[in-house]
Amino acid sequence: MFGTALTGWRAAILLPLMNMAGWLSGLLAVCLSAACAPFGGGGDSWRAEVNRQAARLGYRNWIVVAEASFPLHNRPGLRLVNAPVEVPEAVDHVLQALERTENLRPQVYLTRELRSVENDYAPGIDQLRERLREAMHGHEFTVLDQQSLLTLIEDANRSFDVLVIRTQSALPYCSVFMEMRPGYWDAESEERLRERIKRERMQKLVPPFP
Repeated sequence: MFGTALTGWRAAILLPLMNMAGWLSGLLAVCLSAACAPFGGGGDSWRAEVNRQAARLGYRNWIVVAEASFPLHNRPGLRLVNAPVEVPEAVDHVLQALERTENLRPQVYLTRELRSVENDYAPGIDQLRERLREAMHGHEFTVLDQQSLLTLIEDANRSFDVLVIRTQSALPYCSVFMEMRPGYWDAESEERLRERIKRERMQKLVPPFP
């Protein structure tokens, strides 16, 4: 059928449909390319893009301020912004942006390896650690092996969006991971709530004295 020329009424009907299909395929390819491409604006445009992306995030989303070698992923829900700054400057901006909202509070994770990297083998790591401490603005942080943190990111990205800010820091294990928590409900409040629910369940199980 496809080897013969289209004539008459068949051509009048099928040719416009075939042209439309080709146009839609081209448009879809352009859209997919734009969606997957990382944002890499120069100057301070990365800050505006981070603000825009971060405003979309909520509970259980993640932000990763990554070192320069962080790989580009093709998973849906992973947004990549290239920032022409070092990790401490990007961390400073992200934390200040989150502090301006009451909706989110970051649980910050650092890699366990970062504190053990020697400056002789990674020149500049001592200065980065000091600058990172200042950029944290007193935020408490948890230390985990980098592989454990990467596993958490992979698991989260199966269901939730992850924003990756890839910096110019060419030093090992300096990436900073932030899990979004509700800004109006902390871990202590959650623990007290669970204890109360547990007591209420126990009271229902134990029959009252006659």
